[in-house]
Amino acid sequence: MKIKVLIADDNSFIREGMRIILHTFGEFEVLAAVEDGQQAVEYCKTHDVDVALLDVRMPVMNGVEATRQITAHTSAKPLILTTFDDDEYILEAIRCGAKGYLLKNNEPERIRDAIKSVYYGNNVLQDIILDKLKGAIGAPAPAEAAADRGTPGSPIDLGRFTEREAEVMALIAKGYSNREISKELFISEGTTANYITSILNKTGLEHRTQIAIYYLTGRTR
Repeated sequence: MKIKVLIADDNSFIREGMRIILHTFGEFEVLAAVEDGQQAVEYCKTHDVDVALLDVRMPVMNGVEATRQITAHTSAKPLILTTFDDDEYILEAIRCGAKGYLLKNNEPERIRDAIKSVYYGNNVLQDIILDKLKGAIGAPAPAEAAADRGTPGSPIDLGRFTEREAEVMALIAKGYSNREISKELFISEGTTANYITSILNKTGLEHRTQIAIYYLTGRTR
């Protein structure tokens, strides 16, 4: 069964180019390509969309607000398309439920893999986006914060977490999937999922992308 994708971008060249790219892979069905966030929301409400590929800056409704509404009212998983000047939107979109960030200058194969990863329940946050997040909120680098707080590898106080939970957070911050974490720590995927649930409960966060940002920056909001 093909992954059903909606494309939302106000640039017709990018919108149609993305449609062509995804059609070259046999794994996707591009249901529609729309030009603003409001159209994306309405389409997701009335159609069975698996992944909504959303530009950030769009007229009528931007990608952040579209993400919030799609997450609240549909089962579609929002995946944000961003450029290097969209720093101010990143953290807010994650709060609103974005399952990942994808830069527009990626190779087609990277775009394919990101969409598939989000569809299968993972989160996609490229290293360069994490770096921009840390710069945007003025957070210290993890190594610097560790020296200040006596905690290795992270700017947060890990005392509230078990040793295993801290290891799981560190691997999430490196972009590991649940399966990769399980192999690295020699535990089952179910146990990994339980640790992630415990971390989410302790922090009040909602998904693993937020865990990565929390681990790297010390910020939950």
